[in-house]
Amino acid sequence: MKTAFLYVAALLFIAVESKAQMIVDPSKPLTNKPEETEIFPPQAALPKVVQPGKTFDIAPSDAIILFDGKNLDEWVSTKDKTPAKWTLADGVMVVNKPAGDIETKRNFINYQLHIEFRIPANITGSGQSRGNSGIFLAATNGKAGGYEIQVLDGYNNENKTYVNGMVGSIYKENIPLANPAKKAGEWNAYDIVWTAPTFNDNGTVKTPARVTAFLNGVLVQNNFEVEGETNYIGKHEYVKHGPAPIKLQAHGDKSEPISYRNIWLREL
Repeated sequence: MKTAFLYVAALLFIAVESKAQMIVDPSKPLTNKPEETEIFPPQAALPKVVQPGKTFDIAPSDAIILFDGKNLDEWVSTKDKTPAKWTLADGVMVVNKPAGDIETKRNFINYQLHIEFRIPANITGSGQSRGNSGIFLAATNGKAGGYEIQVLDGYNNENKTYVNGMVGSIYKENIPLANPAKKAGEWNAYDIVWTAPTFNDNGTVKTPARVTAFLNGVLVQNNFEVEGETNYIGKHEYVKHGPAPIKLQAHGDKSEPISYRNIWLREL
């Protein structure tokens, strides 16, 4: 998915505020010298060196590999935390509906996530019954179970379902800015920046969650301020939580199972 990675710099610029600001002494008048606005160490630390993948489908050097096609060691059953029981074949993991949702063993706060999914070529049904799954950017114990960005067939299917539930949407909350979905049978790639919410001691929201997302290299969520956990029914509300796993949904519809591959994450 080469095009998806060309947007990483813009993606991070949109979603994450820079900690290094222009350092100018307000008590001293500027004399129009270029060095007055040039920042060198130790005023600001040098950014860490990250070695990009040799090709755009390979994770960078500081990534946590969550799935590389070899095993499901980084994943457990959401229901009982036993080893994940989704099907592993030909370097991809395939949703196993009877096994239920799976989630990462590790908990995360803020991160950059890359994940690829494929709707099967022989998909049947329409609307929400056409290749339904979901990526929960933080899985919680709240009513909704977290914050979902939708996985669904979006190729010639967008007129058959609600637009805030189509692929690229923050489920039941925000309509995607575009629909770059590929045909069923082809691989799609999400590149997502998740900024987790923070909470006051009394459980009220201090800062809301934010999501920036690219689907197949096209911006579909632009630093969106999340209203709360993405309930299927009713108002979206926050429930205080800390670091949380990422969850992949086994929706349980009758369509052929969805596949995932090449999942990696950079903590921010």
